[in-house]
Amino acid sequence: MKMPRLRIGRKPALILGSAALLVIAAVGGGAFLLLSGGEELQYKTQAALRKALPVTAAAELHEHGVRLAAPLRCADLPGWTKTKMRVSCTGMTSDEKPVEVIGSGEQETRRNYYTILVDGRPVVENASCLGADCRKQEG
Repeated sequence: MKMPRLRIGRKPALILGSAALLVIAAVGGGAFLLLSGGEELQYKTQAALRKALPVTAAAELHEHGVRLAAPLRCADLPGWTKTKMRVSCTGMTSDEKPVEVIGSGEQETRRNYYTILVDGRPVVENASCLGADCRKQEG
């Protein structure tokens, strides 16, 4: 007994092929996110981290009821590299207590860590985000 041949026109074949490619891309992307943990560095360069840290740290301090006397001043910490970013910011509260902020980002783990000390006491310890950046991650 001879089986009849299945004939598909050109248009349906293109549609099926395109759909198959979309499914493969979606599954591949999902697998990548699953394996990579889905995390992405908020700031991908040392300069971007240094520029953003005084603003995000000030916003975080504001949320904790701490007012700054002036904007934080930030600088690169010794030993930073393109894959291990390190920034430190300093300043004073409006009631003259010292503020120190330490921010880091690592390309390999795709993780950020932030610590804020006010008068030597931690206000934030090893947080993965600060200020508005936390709301972006939640949404």
